[in-house]
Amino acid sequence: MPLALLALAIGAFGIGTTEFVIMGLLPEVAGTFGVSIPTAGFLVSGYAVGVTLGAPLMTVLGTKISRKRMLMLLMGLFVVGNVLSAIAPVFGLMLAGRIVASLAHGAFFGIGSVVAAELVAPEKKAGAIAMMFTGLTVANVVGVPAGTLIGQQAGWRATFFAVAALGVLGLVGVAKLVPDLPKAEGVRLRHELAAFRNVQVLLAMAMTVLGFGGVFAAITYITPMMTGVAGYADTSVTWLLVLFGLGMVAGNLIGGRFADRALMPMLYVSLSGLAVVLALFTVAAHDKVASAVVVFLIGALGFATVPPLQKRVLDQAAGAPTLASAVNIGAFNLGNALSAWLGGIVIAAGLGYTAPNWVGAALAASALALAFVSSALERRTGTGGRVTAGSVPEPARVTAARH
Repeated sequence: MPLALLALAIGAFGIGTTEFVIMGLLPEVAGTFGVSIPTAGFLVSGYAVGVTLGAPLMTVLGTKISRKRMLMLLMGLFVVGNVLSAIAPVFGLMLAGRIVASLAHGAFFGIGSVVAAELVAPEKKAGAIAMMFTGLTVANVVGVPAGTLIGQQAGWRATFFAVAALGVLGLVGVAKLVPDLPKAEGVRLRHELAAFRNVQVLLAMAMTVLGFGGVFAAITYITPMMTGVAGYADTSVTWLLVLFGLGMVAGNLIGGRFADRALMPMLYVSLSGLAVVLALFTVAAHDKVASAVVVFLIGALGFATVPPLQKRVLDQAAGAPTLASAVNIGAFNLGNALSAWLGGIVIAAGLGYTAPNWVGAALAASALALAFVSSALERRTGTGGRVTAGSVPEPARVTAARH
């Protein structure tokens, strides 16, 4: 794997850290600004909305410049957002800083996925994408706990300064290690938009929303589930989240490895396994050992879907994949928001803290059903639902990928 992937992984590590570390610092932030915990929660939801909207917006704005330069600009924006959060004198300005940082998130992973795939041979693309996403998964194991500890010992502002420093390191890495790959000839914004006429691209994005949404239906409510049902102490939640992060790392690497060999079978296995494990969590949550094992498996099976789903979008939008790739990153966050909302509904309905697991299982099963629909459509049409001839420039057109 090229050394340039390390630079992308460092950027991903910083982005993953700033996305999730705020969850462990909400009480400190709320106390500083004199706002309630629910109000401070806007720092989480505002970031998610920024990712969803920023992914297509920043990608479109970057269509006129090289991908390397756009990656550098995105890391610069990320640094500015985190510094703004660190020095914010009022809550509104910190929220603005979070949103600024979030605008870089989706486009960085979307464009970075395209660059990573172009750096290696075709049969290693999913592995290269997984290597970049390793930075995001490792952030949950190392970055988030370390950032939380820094925030608790030196103040939450120190955490955001440290994350900004990671952004600077990522920016320098991209500048020094990522080659300035030429843009595809003849590809314009209308060609990028044409990818969304492809049924297979839309199906892959729907699988992303539903499949990864299944993960966060359960994980969003892991604290009350583990403390109120499994019987863990509040202090145990941190290492349970680290266990979840270790599962993410393992699943990401396994998903990347096997997606290069058999993409759709990898999706069948990971999505079906995820649906089963989430359903079992309603029972396993009553036992400490079983619940810990399941938390690891949810992380592993959930993130095993990421490289194949991202590669699926790249394959089906071949020739003009950048915007579709970025929007698919936004789809992950849309799935997170949707599943957290649905999980909250079933808890509010009095169905208990384990009820979100059934929601997650249903979402994962729905994603699996869409995977079978996608494969059936590809076999029947022989084109995978690609955009019709003439909608993309001749050099960009490729034959349908079969997996």
